[in-house]
Amino acid sequence: MHKKIGKILIVDDNEGLLKSLRYSLKIEFEQVDGIRSPNQLPTALREQFYDVVLLDMNFQAGKNTGNEGLFWLKEILAIDSDMAVIMITAYGDVELAVKAIRLGAIDFVLKPWNLEKLISTLYAGLKYRQSRLEVNQLKQKQKILGEDAAKPFLNILGQSPAMINLFQTIDKVAATDANVLIVGENGTGKELVAREIHRKSLRNKGIFIGVDLASLSESLFEGELFGHAKGAFTDAKEERAGRFESANGGTLFLDEIGNLTMSLQGKILTTLQNRTVNRLGSNQPVNLDIRLISATNKDLKQLVGDGVFREDLLYRINTIQITLPPLRDRLEDILLLAEHFLQLYSRKYNKPGIKLTASAADKLKKYSWPGNVRELQHAIERALILTDNQNLKDSDFLFESAKTELKLSDSLNLEEMERITVEKALSKSRGNLTLAAKELGITRKTLYSKIEKYGL
Repeated sequence: MHKKIGKILIVDDNEGLLKSLRYSLKIEFEQVDGIRSPNQLPTALREQFYDVVLLDMNFQAGKNTGNEGLFWLKEILAIDSDMAVIMITAYGDVELAVKAIRLGAIDFVLKPWNLEKLISTLYAGLKYRQSRLEVNQLKQKQKILGEDAAKPFLNILGQSPAMINLFQTIDKVAATDANVLIVGENGTGKELVAREIHRKSLRNKGIFIGVDLASLSESLFEGELFGHAKGAFTDAKEERAGRFESANGGTLFLDEIGNLTMSLQGKILTTLQNRTVNRLGSNQPVNLDIRLISATNKDLKQLVGDGVFREDLLYRINTIQITLPPLRDRLEDILLLAEHFLQLYSRKYNKPGIKLTASAADKLKKYSWPGNVRELQHAIERALILTDNQNLKDSDFLFESAKTELKLSDSLNLEEMERITVEKALSKSRGNLTLAAKELGITRKTLYSKIEKYGL
């Protein structure tokens, strides 16, 4: 038994005919309602969703002009311009029915009708209604996409010279299909920039797929990025497309690309050079059409010098390089961002009207923000959750740097002290590994191993 679909409204002053049609049609359609007076139409259409209206041409006894039917046809379409209206008419009124079609009806049926032909006509009306709704949904989606594209940088806030320069760079880069490398400290918004480039690009109707490479173990790497064929390994019970293949026609964002081992770098390079991908367990290459955006918080040129990153892969991924400024270099943006996060979390936690005091704003501006925008976001959220007041004071903000200094003075664990010392050197040097290594009195290679050891 097929699943019944479609909601039909019959408008006819003949009660016997209504009963007969409701009984015959409810076997085929999800819902069949009937009303005797067309005056009930406006209320019926506003209170209930219908796909098709089956409308009689004449209602007043002795009048067969069809004018009533034409009048109510116009009224129905004024309420819902996408409604599928089918007119009921007598054999001698075909010319009148044709006039109704010119006014917006989609078809007509003649009395007395063949039930099978009537059902077929109603199904045609149902398809018409569904197609009109789908077209409208597509138009709405395109409108939203168009409005979205017209709004500059929905997710990235900033008014500092550094950010204005970044916005200009994004506009230029987005217009191309070049591979992009985004470099910046943790918390500076590298993925937001990648998404903004995609949103403003010619691929914006395609998919954006992000992959955190740092979270993938070597054993999972190939299956996640390249996919696998059924039976490729023990748990491969069905075929699966990898991230490269899934991003076809759109943008693939590889975050933390500096964390890859040399062998995994080689596999990425081969895929990019060949513009094809082979699923694990399959020798059938799949053509790739992607825009690649990569990101890292590391100095890849220095890693190339240290022999831990492939030079040919670096050239492949950084046709254009974008360097994101840390928050400490865009002081003009701190309060702008703070207000944004304050409004965001005020809504989320239902605490309207909370504001920053002058002392709190001053404290936020003076802090160095080693964790950048992400740290500021968490600081605002934490302060708003914990406060019982309408104003956030400077005492509501306890920064990680203060906690770190306390730990350094209180802890006697050598490994913990080493981790904190390396962390402070990196913060002081603003992520410059050469300066941090010099500050610590160790080689860059030793520093790199300690960064890996402590996950810094």
